[in-house]
Amino acid sequence: MLKVLPLNETDYDQHLSKWWKQWSFEPVSKEFLPDDGKGGLMIYDDDTPVCAGFIYLTNSKVAWVDWIISSKEYRKKPERKLAIDLLITTLTGIAKNSGCKYSYALIKNDKLIDIYEKLGYTKGISYNQELFKYL
Repeated sequence: MLKVLPLNETDYDQHLSKWWKQWSFEPVSKEFLPDDGKGGLMIYDDDTPVCAGFIYLTNSKVAWVDWIISSKEYRKKPERKLAIDLLITTLTGIAKNSGCKYSYALIKNDKLIDIYEKLGYTKGISYNQELFKYL
């Protein structure tokens, strides 16, 4: 049975950074994530963590729903896809209930793009380069 819980103090170190490494990504810095790595949700299959994602609420009518990551070791089907669907749907619902009119995501993974599109997201203009600056 899938359940949704808010991220907590230990999730980043215990699960998320490990998951990013499993998928050969550098873990996103806690400082870059909302609420220092706690500004999102975790989906569980009973007591097994499956996936997590984040939501940035802005000072506009836009929320950024992104940084979706999952355990590479969790392979149950169709539960894995259902968990990711539930995660994105719930984060998008939080955006809507917070008064946002738009939900934004910056996704590169084709399978994840397909899930977002099936949940009603529309592709925007393709970007050429992701840029950021350390301050």
